Amino acid sequence: MKNLFLIAYLDLKESLRANWFIIYSLVFGGMIALFFIAGVTQSQVMGFSGLSRLLLIYIQVTIIILPIFILISTVRSISGDRDTYILEYMLSFPISLKQYYWGKIFGRFITVFSPVFFAMIIAVIYGKIIGALIPWNIFFLYTGLLFSLSSAFLGIAFFISSFVKTSEVALGLSFFIWIFLLAFIDIALISLMLQNRFDESLIISIALLNPMEIFRVAAISLFDPSLTVMGPVAFYILDNFEQKVFISLSILYPFVLGLTFAFWGFFIFSKKDLV
Repeated sequence: MKNLFLIAYLDLKESLRANWFIIYSLVFGGMIALFFIAGVTQSQVMGFSGLSRLLLIYIQVTIIILPIFILISTVRSISGDRDTYILEYMLSFPISLKQYYWGKIFGRFITVFSPVFFAMIIAVIYGKIIGALIPWNIFFLYTGLLFSLSSAFLGIAFFISSFVKTSEVALGLSFFIWIFLLAFIDIALISLMLQNRFDESLIISIALLNPMEIFRVAAISLFDPSLTVMGPVAFYILDNFEQKVFISLSILYPFVLGLTFAFWGFFIFSKKDLV
């Protein structure tokens, strides 16, 4: 475990010096600051006001930005070390493949999750200062959702990095996955449903396999338990899941998905040529 934490510390230290981490932190911290400057906490729209509305807007923006930041910053973790011969140098020390791989994951998770989490902490502190009501239940649930979403895309990124030989290919593949999960899957499923008359429940079930989609639905359900903004899709979800069950599934499923991809990536990494 000592070597694992040493690898995690080295990756964390390297990430903190990188330009992408500065930009990554400024994006989320600046987004919260911009919401405060715009007076989001002092306005009310559709019954949402104060920190509740700020967190609602923050989470909707995060679902777009967070996955691509994680993929781009993480997908080169192993492939980049392989390109620069750092991987060969690191393995010349008494460090196992397991310690190297999981140490990189542990260190990178702290790097990608902490700016998102601390931005929410800043929002809570500012809310306390101005005397706003703190929606602690929503805060903790959003923290769980962000934790699971970060885990999912971190696992996917390390899976890609484990078998891709060059950083350029890794970046292109990660961008394609982000576009596919963000937009194409919904368009493809709707077209498939209209052309082939598939059962709607099957189409919706496939759509919810998308970690970004289930994250979005769970975030909306915290403020709109009836899911009125989602139209007919809401009837299928509400008929088959209670809100608490669906929220639990929304946190557990992306986390398990990320672990699955991470273990799959480690299996490939440990079996193929390293350099």
